[in-house]
Amino acid sequence: MLKKSLIAGAIVATLELGVSGMAFADGAAPPASPATFTGNIGVFSQYVFRGLTQTNEEPAYQGGFDFTYNFGPATFYLGTWGSNINWLLESGQEDSSLEMDLYGGIRGNFGASDFTYDVGYLYYYYPDANSGITLFPTGEKGDTGEIYGQLGYKWFTAKYSYGVSDKYFAVRDAQGTWYLNLTATVPFGSSGFTGTVHWGDQKYNGTDDRLPFTIASGATCTSNDDCYSYTDWLVGISYDVSKLSTVLSGVTFGINYTNTDSKDFYDNFYGRNIGKDQITVYLQKAL
Repeated sequence: MLKKSLIAGAIVATLELGVSGMAFADGAAPPASPATFTGNIGVFSQYVFRGLTQTNEEPAYQGGFDFTYNFGPATFYLGTWGSNINWLLESGQEDSSLEMDLYGGIRGNFGASDFTYDVGYLYYYYPDANSGITLFPTGEKGDTGEIYGQLGYKWFTAKYSYGVSDKYFAVRDAQGTWYLNLTATVPFGSSGFTGTVHWGDQKYNGTDDRLPFTIASGATCTSNDDCYSYTDWLVGISYDVSKLSTVLSGVTFGINYTNTDSKDFYDNFYGRNIGKDQITVYLQKAL
């Protein structure tokens, strides 16, 4: 996803599991291990996912870890990532203050070309959700499962995510909902700056049994598509701070502008449409 894709400029350092304490003839280096662990932590002015603020424009603290194993023609990976959130409660669903993502897949190149692929499964988990203040008679947890496939060429990627769970981010009867993500991430030479542009299309399927739904403005929607489908876009720039000092190796500073054409059904308890234009500033460190 612009896993939770939308965070541009993330730089991940690789910690190789090498073989130590062994002598090699002619001073040859030990062979590189096919297994690696990576990680990152970050502080964000807010958490925006697919154009929607997940923290009501409040700060977010995020981090994750990945395990990869290169078996020659491709690389297998498993990972987890987390962030604080408040959108579930503020949209009238069940309360949870944490998002945990669990994912795995296989990625690689097509032969020796610059064309790449990535296929896998991602589960968005919201622990400790309970029935709190709800807009609907019965609120829903946000737990969501997606399968995805991505094709890339150099700096360009196209990713398609397909919802396999019946509920999709607290919307009922939404299996088959999908998200298309087109992204270009282009480095500006050796300057340390990287630019990112993104366009996404979120298309909901099915009809939640709590519909039709009428909001304060009087607008009514009768299907998941009518209520929740939208497009989003992003323009961002990031900077590799290690260009200033090697002490800051693995540190990235960035800023993103995001916006959507989401309808007023995305208004939260504060009357704010969580899909309107946002600016996010962040500082991230590879571990």
